[in-house]
Amino acid sequence: MDRRNFISKGVGTVVAGSWTAGQTLFANGVIPARSAFTNLGATRGGRKALDRHRFGVNYTPSHNWWFCWNDWNTDPIKRDLDAIAALGADHLRILLIWPYFQPNPTWVSPAHLERLNQLLTLMDERNLDAVVTVFTGQLSGWYFLPPFNQPASAFYTDDAIWNAQELFIRELARLMKPHKNIIGFDLGNELNTCWRAEPAAGDAWMARMFSLMESVYPDGLHVNGVDQQPWFDLTTFSPHALASRPFPIMHCYPYWSGALKYGGPMDPPSTRLLAAMATLIRSYAGDPQKPVWAGEFNTCIESLTAKQQAEWLEKAVLAAIDAGVSWFTYWDSHDVDRRFGFNPLEYSLGLLTNDGRVKEQGRVFKQLADSYRGKPVVFPTTAPPSPPVNQNATASWQWMLDWLGWTPKNAAK
Repeated sequence: MDRRNFISKGVGTVVAGSWTAGQTLFANGVIPARSAFTNLGATRGGRKALDRHRFGVNYTPSHNWWFCWNDWNTDPIKRDLDAIAALGADHLRILLIWPYFQPNPTWVSPAHLERLNQLLTLMDERNLDAVVTVFTGQLSGWYFLPPFNQPASAFYTDDAIWNAQELFIRELARLMKPHKNIIGFDLGNELNTCWRAEPAAGDAWMARMFSLMESVYPDGLHVNGVDQQPWFDLTTFSPHALASRPFPIMHCYPYWSGALKYGGPMDPPSTRLLAAMATLIRSYAGDPQKPVWAGEFNTCIESLTAKQQAEWLEKAVLAAIDAGVSWFTYWDSHDVDRRFGFNPLEYSLGLLTNDGRVKEQGRVFKQLADSYRGKPVVFPTTAPPSPPVNQNATASWQWMLDWLGWTPKNAAK
């Protein structure tokens, strides 16, 4: 198959004949039978197959966002999960809100644990695997800090905070063990944006936390979903320690990463950002075939139309597949209800509208997922260049620009 033309000539022809962007996913409100959600390729026995492509989403509940942990109603969640599964997703990253689940250092809320239990069960019924974040922390520009929080580096070094963290992990692991659709823990949502420390402290805490997770939930694939900064600058976690993990995570956004300084939204610094960051990570790992997971990606460019966003999604994922990126978890599933006060960028990032209609980028996501989900990853065989000598954003971007072979139009002659 010619990947560059598959959307117009391949599965896209079939999809376009059944439903298109802007349509309600299920005609007359009829939900397909469960069998419609089976045969997702990489699910079930392959949830830890790092050499097979997987496609998922970061779940943002359409009804009351993640505030829903405190205002629980499974009916809209069921509708959300049906719509997500119909898009071809095989996994979800779900965001716990730490102070909701653990408002006291010695107590974890049984009510919230039961709500997580219900969500995992509903996901399993739809053949959706789960990545469970823990210390969140920071989410979509908001800060969710427990009453016993200690600032900055104390998160990583204070013994009392560690005891609270350990209790939370043990309670979560106990709840998760009976479920068969768990991928593993994510330490939190971009921990380094909420609690910063010197890399020596961050690396030591990360090693200790992963050791705890592996002891209480040994079947999990546990990751650290940092934002782009530790890959570009020396902060909180060292890139070498992050890259040494079995499955390093990258969060790729042209807007937040600085890609737009070097070209437009459809230029290589943006459309090949996932590919370039994966190569940078492999450089730090010293392994050209290191599996890499795009744990969050989107443009976050508010000015793009749905059609342009879909075009970027196609180009970015295909370039990343060419570069041997294994898994793709899009940010996010649903647009956010505009009655909540968020940064305007947050409202329109979904594959689905807030009322469940499929957007243009949702259609393209389905075509990509249906074409590549479960297919073998073709890893690079050529070693990447050595890591940047200076670890800062300017040097890291220059490293990636050199790898891309891209000279910005406004670069000095």
